[in-house]
Amino acid sequence: MNPLLPLLQPYPFERLRQLFANVTANAALRPISLGMGEPKHPTPAFIQQAMIDAIVSTPSGLASYPATTGDVQLRKAFAHWLKQRYRLEVDPATQMLPVNGSREALFALTQTIVNPVPAGSKNNSAPVVVCPNPFYQIYEGAALLAGAQPYFVATDPARNFAQDWDSVPTQVWRRTQLLIVCSPGNPTGAVMPLSEWKKLFDLSDRHGFVIASDECYSEIYFRDEPPLGGLQAASILGRGDFKNLISLTSLSKRSNVPGMRSGFVAGDEAIIKQFLLYRTYHGCAMSPVVQAASIAAWRDEQHVIDNRALYRSKFAQVTPMLANVMEVALPDAGFYLWAKVKGNDADFARDLFTLYNVTVLPGTYLSRNSQGANPGEGRIRMALVAETAECVEAAQRIVQFVKSRT
Repeated sequence: MNPLLPLLQPYPFERLRQLFANVTANAALRPISLGMGEPKHPTPAFIQQAMIDAIVSTPSGLASYPATTGDVQLRKAFAHWLKQRYRLEVDPATQMLPVNGSREALFALTQTIVNPVPAGSKNNSAPVVVCPNPFYQIYEGAALLAGAQPYFVATDPARNFAQDWDSVPTQVWRRTQLLIVCSPGNPTGAVMPLSEWKKLFDLSDRHGFVIASDECYSEIYFRDEPPLGGLQAASILGRGDFKNLISLTSLSKRSNVPGMRSGFVAGDEAIIKQFLLYRTYHGCAMSPVVQAASIAAWRDEQHVIDNRALYRSKFAQVTPMLANVMEVALPDAGFYLWAKVKGNDADFARDLFTLYNVTVLPGTYLSRNSQGANPGEGRIRMALVAETAECVEAAQRIVQFVKSRT
């Protein structure tokens, strides 16, 4: 067996299952889950129809192996979206690839980039993958299975949950091969400004590491101006070749199709070339019918605008209710509320589930003890993914619960 597998920690939802194992929720109340970040808004009918049409109308729809590079029309759809969204010119032939969702891509990209150095080797140290804290757990797992050491950089609530990149020692940056950023962030919803991107590009130039920008929440935002993307920041700063930068995005949140497992990566041509080589052996080409539905989704913006409006209305109703009893604020983007609670976050989640049948995720399940602190302590993540009425009811129960504890 792979000796690195024991390094993996249980996924947050397995830990949540264990937390609830010996308690019984209040059966008088219907269960409401704000735990998992799985979109619940209806999938647009035209996307479903595009998939059906690809099966019944295209003779070779399921009768041939798909290319790892994807159909040329799919890559053109990616390029068209990047131009419309960010005013970017990205070569569909050499600077992008389809992926089966951002999680699969994040894992595979890490395996492509990291050059593992055996621990204890003479004159060498294990490579480092730097990532946010709290974080999406695939960052950690991908780093460990690539033979790298994760280094966690905490968010600072006083600075809109920005990462304190200046706290990373120079000797860590020297060993860094990959920096994973998430903007808008999970779970904080914070968007990185241009000044922060410039800092990271300068560090990348100095130390030679690759930046992977996880942008799967980029289309759910609450300000008038859409979030700045990594490729967009590079272009503004005169880095049109996207050196050492890969952006990752997906349709799951944007188009409410998490079951399709569809997204794309774009950026540095040299990295894309090596990533394609890895993927050719990895055997992860996208199904032709998923490609057809993806083309339809990427080429339509009205359903994205409608989806964003639903989230804006929902957050406008729920956030003020919760802000009356806990420290929480409207994020820049995304569909999470990252709230501060009194006492132990796991105890809060367990007792809320027991008494009010509402599921939230403890903050410590999304973070690690690092540099003497855990930024998830005393926080919970609430995913406002269900219909508005259900989220409002959950908020009402949480308000009652918090008041009952004071």
